[in-house]
Amino acid sequence: MNSNPQLDLAFQYAQYTHRNVFLTGKAGTGKTTFLRNLRKQTRKRMIVVAPTGVAAINAGGVTIHSFFQLAPGLFLPGQTVQRKDAKMRYGFSKHKINILRSLDLLVIDEISMVRCDLLDAIDDVLRRYQNRHKPFGGVQLLMIGDLQQLAPVATDQEWTLLKPFYNTPYFFDSLALRQTSFTTIELTHVYRQADQTFIDILNNVRDNHLDAQTLAVLNSRYQPGFRPADKDGYITLTTHNYQAQEINQNKLLLLKGDPITYTAQIKGDFPETSYPTDAELTLKVGAQVMFCKNDSSGKHQYYNGKIGRVIYISANEVMVESTGEDGMPQDIPVQAEEWSNTKYVTDEKSGEITEEVTGSFTQIPLRTAWAITIHKSQGLTFDRCIINAGRAFSFGQVYVALSRCRTLEGLVLTTPITPNVVMSDPNILRFNQAAEQNQPDEQQLQRDRLQCIDETLCSIFDYQPMLTQLRYVLRIADEHLPKSQKTYVDGLKDLTVQCEEQLENVGIRFQHQIHQLIAQAPDYESNTLLQERFQKGNAYFFLKTTELLNEFICTGLPAIENKRTKEQLEREFELLKSQYDLKILLLMKTKDGFSLDAYWNAKALSTMQDSAEYQPDYAGKPKSGKAKAPRKSSKPGSKTTTKKNKKTNLSNYE
Repeated sequence: MNSNPQLDLAFQYAQYTHRNVFLTGKAGTGKTTFLRNLRKQTRKRMIVVAPTGVAAINAGGVTIHSFFQLAPGLFLPGQTVQRKDAKMRYGFSKHKINILRSLDLLVIDEISMVRCDLLDAIDDVLRRYQNRHKPFGGVQLLMIGDLQQLAPVATDQEWTLLKPFYNTPYFFDSLALRQTSFTTIELTHVYRQADQTFIDILNNVRDNHLDAQTLAVLNSRYQPGFRPADKDGYITLTTHNYQAQEINQNKLLLLKGDPITYTAQIKGDFPETSYPTDAELTLKVGAQVMFCKNDSSGKHQYYNGKIGRVIYISANEVMVESTGEDGMPQDIPVQAEEWSNTKYVTDEKSGEITEEVTGSFTQIPLRTAWAITIHKSQGLTFDRCIINAGRAFSFGQVYVALSRCRTLEGLVLTTPITPNVVMSDPNILRFNQAAEQNQPDEQQLQRDRLQCIDETLCSIFDYQPMLTQLRYVLRIADEHLPKSQKTYVDGLKDLTVQCEEQLENVGIRFQHQIHQLIAQAPDYESNTLLQERFQKGNAYFFLKTTELLNEFICTGLPAIENKRTKEQLEREFELLKSQYDLKILLLMKTKDGFSLDAYWNAKALSTMQDSAEYQPDYAGKPKSGKAKAPRKSSKPGSKTTTKKNKKTNLSNYE
């Protein structure tokens, strides 16, 4: 990663800032490799999602819809309460809620296919379980993809409904994302192709700059009626699925010999839309095939996208002849491989986000591959391609097809490339041009790193989210609890006032001091004055938070007869309790000084709600139906308050 400055910059942004990042780049610039390395190295709690099942499996993640429990269809801004899938979106398990609460970094792969309203649906869910006042709940986004490749799908009927809210269907016009100052990092070093002439041609196609010279060189590869020998290993890329299926079926029928059909073993939850190859895979000797998985044996004999020819088949094994790294023929024994469908859970001991396998798909990692659709070829690399793009119908299709091939010499066109089939959306061109002119440099990175430290440190003393939630609980209780609960409601009103005065308002003033101290000495670890002030503030806020809220949180809600009111209050009270748990852990884990590691560890541990080790001030679980009214606190300045605050004088933080 260090050998590529742009990849290193992207890692620095993902690991050490809060800023949302769009990591883009031409085909073959290392985006997939970057994601693989980030998963191994990051200290943040992250998950990976993708818009389709196949993309999710390839990225080692889950689909957006399954993770965020979103129903298919449109997400219209401002209509979240009325949506029919509200129960689906909010009926999360405890494990899912823990993940959503502690999530630091959300990685969205193949972002080019994510429609703007889907990104806003993600924002809606994240605000629900983190900071409802910040876009995406304050969770950092890392969006990976190339806008010049496959675009989001929006039918005419769907766009008619979305158009009043959005300028374009693309992710960058998401209402939530537009509220953030996300940055774009473009990878420019191409690893897939080495020939600069071919690279320049691909760039011109990508940017829709088809001058006469580009078209002339590209169309020199036009060979009508081209019929390669099977041993040459050409694969045809088509625009439509039926074209690829027809070619593969006809080629297979023409082969002599008996076929063998391999049936996949499917266990647990593995959706059909995510199958990496056919569940019923029929092969014959002589069939041209493509590997659809990297070699898991460690021998690196094949990779996802490698082309070969079947030379032997039996019930349990297939032998494929292909070309080795040295250019010489090699025979590769192929046995069944397993793909896993995973979900994210929180580790019971550490609180870290981990993956749990929910299903598996075991099959020979091959598919017949005389032809494949351009859509399914995205992310793959071929040595020899026959491009049938005469019926290209969407933005980026021709570019995706051409960029799959390593060399210009390995490329054959069945129809000439004309300007009318190379379609580029003007909105994409404008966005890319603006992004190129505003990429971050080292100075901007340092500013963003400093802002991350400032925001993270100050968040420990930011009580506005917690008080907003407390006021929400108070509003529901005040409106819906009967007169018999008046004592409880009055006590809750008094508690809210006390928390506003002694936590929220003092926290705002203390954050101003933190801002000033960080500006004077940005290196927070060696900033003695900052660390001393932080520890004093920590002591005050830990004492005041537990003094004011611990008994109230521990006691729980009073008995509520109305079912709807009870469910609503319980849901909001649980959110308040989770914020209290996190605040206490953040204060506990940083009492000896602030560090990012301590902060992230505390966020993870806050998910362990049932562990007494991390709730030292709880008096015990409340008994159902026996909650007491919140204890009325003395007003600031009274004798009671002065006595209790003798060691941590409130005036020190004003």
